[in-house]
Amino acid sequence: NGDMSIAQRGTSSSSVSTAGYHSVDRFRIALENAGTFTVSQSSDVPTGQGFQKSFKLDCTTADASLASGDINTFEQRIEGQNLQYLKKGTSNAESVTVSFWVKTNKTGTYVFELIDNDNSRHIAKTFTVDSSSTWEKKTLTFAGDTSGALTYDNSTAMTIRIWLSAGSDFQGGTLPSSWQSASGTNRAVGQTVNLADNTANEWYITGVQLEVGTSASDFEFLPYDVNLTRCMRYFERISRDGNRAYAPIANGMQRLTTQSYGNVLCRVLKRASSTSISINNIILTDRKTQDKPATAIGNISTDYQGVHMDFTHDAFGADFRPVLICGHNSTGGYIDIDSEL
Repeated sequence: NGDMSIAQRGTSSSSVSTAGYHSVDRFRIALENAGTFTVSQSSDVPTGQGFQKSFKLDCTTADASLASGDINTFEQRIEGQNLQYLKKGTSNAESVTVSFWVKTNKTGTYVFELIDNDNSRHIAKTFTVDSSSTWEKKTLTFAGDTSGALTYDNSTAMTIRIWLSAGSDFQGGTLPSSWQSASGTNRAVGQTVNLADNTANEWYITGVQLEVGTSASDFEFLPYDVNLTRCMRYFERISRDGNRAYAPIANGMQRLTTQSYGNVLCRVLKRASSTSISINNIILTDRKTQDKPATAIGNISTDYQGVHMDFTHDAFGADFRPVLICGHNSTGGYIDIDSEL
């Protein structure tokens, strides 16, 4: 999702002051006590490059005086089984080049860090935003690492990270210009920008691409459906559009007067059994006389293919009748299934 075209969680999330995924798929911010932001998908993009969307951070509550442990970073976490082509930990380890477009009023020096999560190693470089509120393309090349192979599994093996705010705990050492054991005091040495220091601050990024080699190729645009399917491996919002008041999501069964259950199937196999399930405006209906909003969920069991879940609702009818699990169209009913790294 390097072109920021997929945003299943929504195009904007306001009052964000904690780490997590808030809008554009697969890209998260690690935010701790470094201001409050609106996180959104924007249509502000570099001219003539083919991009239609960007990731935007807009500071809404400033923190001009960072405490020592305060942090704000933009990052993506990558599975080990997707990175074996790097040949990391062998004598044939490949150099990698990362490229991206960035626009912000906060000119100055930023730090870009690659983190080997499997072996607690990292490497970092600085880059400079030269012109205020102007799209600039940045390209950084990192040498291959002959130490520390990446595990072939579905857990986080590497994190790509751009520092946006960094307290003194992360700037007390020496920037790791070559691969070395990870040290917190070295992570953001040279960072001059604090994106949280003024509510006028905005930061945009798009066209993020990581590739083998020592030069950047043109951005590889994927078909929308391919990009969406890849994102849904990690997060899926299951909803149904339609002209009816209630749009069916899954079949279920009323087990008790105030409880029904159902199996909600994912459209894409997940990275792992889902770690977080949430609902919004879900209705249980017998399609005849009773429609009851789900007030809670429980007894959840998950696998790569879907979720078995119990829905609590107001009492209706006799037990053991079939029901439909529906999203309320007019209020955006959905079920979120999260398997993010």
